[in-house]
Amino acid sequence: MSQRSQFGSERSPVVLIVLGSVGALLFVLPLVGLFGVTPWSNLVSLLTNEIVIDALVLSLVTSTVSAALCLLFGVPLAWMLHRVDFTGRALLRAVVTLPMVLPPVVGGAALLFALGRRGLVGEPLDDVTGITLPFSIWAVIIANTFVAMPFLVITVEGALASLDGRHEAAASTLGASQLTVFRRVTLPMIAPSIRAGVVLAWARAFGEFGATVTFAGNLQGRTQTLPLAVFVSLDADRDAAIAISLLMVAVSVTVLLVLRGRWLSGLGSRS
Repeated sequence: MSQRSQFGSERSPVVLIVLGSVGALLFVLPLVGLFGVTPWSNLVSLLTNEIVIDALVLSLVTSTVSAALCLLFGVPLAWMLHRVDFTGRALLRAVVTLPMVLPPVVGGAALLFALGRRGLVGEPLDDVTGITLPFSIWAVIIANTFVAMPFLVITVEGALASLDGRHEAAASTLGASQLTVFRRVTLPMIAPSIRAGVVLAWARAFGEFGATVTFAGNLQGRTQTLPLAVFVSLDADRDAAIAISLLMVAVSVTVLLVLRGRWLSGLGSRS
């Protein structure tokens, strides 16, 4: 019997409904305010502006590449944090999840000190290869990956923690190597969580601002993503800032609805 049916016959406590409603207003009211000031009559012309199109394309490209990098490196990292016992594992887990609570501007500054032209890695990289990362599209991608990967790592590590290990043990007993077990057994079993983590990472990268503006700058057509375009437009063109904000809200809500409707429900069916 589900919890909903179990408690459905009981009357909901009024105090919880009131407090929950007040909490919901904190999220609903800003959206209502945004819709109320949206210049609907010239919304299309605002969103087809060259600056907006450039920022939208750059945001879609960089967030997608960042999500792919999160998938490539984040899944093995989550597996290592959960399955490999090594000294400093707890500290590494804390460092990996630090971008989730660290002010993004601080993260961007840290990236600049590490990968900038005079940074710990950036200076020898520039001397040897001539590659300068800051204020380039790769700086945007790196900043996005830095702030987005923890969402995937936490999601996948949580799935690994709740995984029934009998299937993996059976595969190992039959002679499969650890890598084969990971590819043929583990990955298919945690696939819904991986997909959820990738989408969350993409959404976080799509909305990234602080680390990007600090490490990559705000150059139109080069490093100016949609959040940066909103920031610039707030002073130069208020209607454009509102239109871009509405576009980002629409994209983000769509992504979250798809995530909730398909993949999180899939996760629930496994528990």
